Amino acid sequence: MGLKVMLKCTPGNGSRFVEPKELVSSGVVEAGQGTCSFDNRHMFTQKVTDESSLRVVSYNILADVYAQTDLSKTVLYPYCAPYALEMDYRQNLIKKELSGAFVYLYNKGFNQGEIKQKIRIAISFYTQFTLKILNLVGFVPKLELEFGDLKLSEFRWFKERSPNAPQDRWTEAGCERVFTPSNLDMGLKVMLKCTPGNGSRFVEPKELVSSGVVEAGQGTCSFDNRHMFTQKVTDESSLRVVSYNILADVYAQTDLSKTVLYPYCAPYALEMDYRQNLIKKELSGYNADIVCLQEVDKGAFVDSLSPALDAFGLDGVFRIKKRQHEGLATYFRRSKLKLLEQYDIMLSEALMTDPLHWELLEKVSTNPSLMEKIGNRSTVLQVTVLQSLCDPSRILCAGNTHLYWHPKGEHQGKRNDFFFIVSDSLPCLVCEGSVSENHDDWPSNGPEEQIQVGLMNPFQLASACGVPAYTNYVGGFQDCLDYIFVEPHVLQVEQVIPLPGFQEVMTCMALPSVSHPSDHITLVCDLKWK
Repeated sequence: MGLKVMLKCTPGNGSRFVEPKELVSSGVVEAGQGTCSFDNRHMFTQKVTDESSLRVVSYNILADVYAQTDLSKTVLYPYCAPYALEMDYRQNLIKKELSGAFVYLYNKGFNQGEIKQKIRIAISFYTQFTLKILNLVGFVPKLELEFGDLKLSEFRWFKERSPNAPQDRWTEAGCERVFTPSNLDMGLKVMLKCTPGNGSRFVEPKELVSSGVVEAGQGTCSFDNRHMFTQKVTDESSLRVVSYNILADVYAQTDLSKTVLYPYCAPYALEMDYRQNLIKKELSGYNADIVCLQEVDKGAFVDSLSPALDAFGLDGVFRIKKRQHEGLATYFRRSKLKLLEQYDIMLSEALMTDPLHWELLEKVSTNPSLMEKIGNRSTVLQVTVLQSLCDPSRILCAGNTHLYWHPKGEHQGKRNDFFFIVSDSLPCLVCEGSVSENHDDWPSNGPEEQIQVGLMNPFQLASACGVPAYTNYVGGFQDCLDYIFVEPHVLQVEQVIPLPGFQEVMTCMALPSVSHPSDHITLVCDLKWK
């Protein structure tokens, strides 16, 4: 105690080390809190078990969001010293207890945030760097930096002058994060030189050559013609909005999908990697400002969509459905919009707990069968509040949801996507503001689940893309299941990107196909601020 401590850290990534950094603690080692309740227990756990055994720990560590409430400090734990409820103090004890041998030089001598910040400024190095041939989308390197920032790093792309050229092999081909090869590049390898940066300095560049050559893609895609209308990002007075149910891999890979729902689709075209490449190619070509996706696998959001869309200037938020493996993702262009707030509302919970819906809840409760079904639904509304960077007075509330739909139960709602979406089989509820208790859709699921109720909606919105003949086209079923609803007093529809024609959709019988990655069709429109 009373002594300072110095740390010498030499960062490494498994293949190389960089210049070491020395840091001296800002304070001296101080006395800890004394004997802890778990010290005697550590006497029994001084060594790791051998290969024939496992030591298991289960611990509810008390979330800081609960520990810091007035209720906790004054009612639940009034006997606990306030400093002992602070997160840093409790976290140090928790780490000491779990490790069984906590080192105080880190706890007291060093300021953790100070070390992290100093190292962040001092050094930037790779933790993951791979390059795959993504001829369908462009080359998007899977690159992760520890302490660096991809947006502040430099990228240079090179391609072979000729296949396996022995000397003077490379010629420069681009300087952006994404490189899109052309037909002239087929048969050539590609090299990326990335120089990581963190805003204050750069470190040694890393070169990586693609493992394969550029190959021919799948040919014409169903969305290629649509990209002709979206070649540029809209100006500051407009927003391009995209809504797309991308077909979760957890559904596409079932035997039911392969043999019953989509038997006409080539098996390889249902594989996640193939479809993700098409999805990224499609989305990048729309140059959208706001993208709302449904049926998004968590792994696809983290490992595929977000790295690719980040390279095109989009940030995203994700909400997984309760008891599901897929959810909702909303992306926005960071050069035009700022994220203010995000809310995730589970509709069944809102019905049960929000006083606004008590009248509806009372009527639904009279039908136990219907009440049970609604309670078991995992439908979520993802609400993202965005602010225009060029005009802070422009604030947009974007809602993204995927409502339950079943062909035998229309009144439960088809799959709707984007902007205060409430119901689909009854768009009059959204656009006209009400649905009568005698509407034809109410008894569509049989008398055992029918209730007599009228619905009111305070938002009288407009369907930006109208009511297309179909947004879902599978074998034996075609209908409009997707909508973009907007507030017409705030946003004016400037352009609706035409949907693929019947002949384009039917090229491979139905959707999905080798040229279209989902059973849904993307809705795209340009909206102008009023």
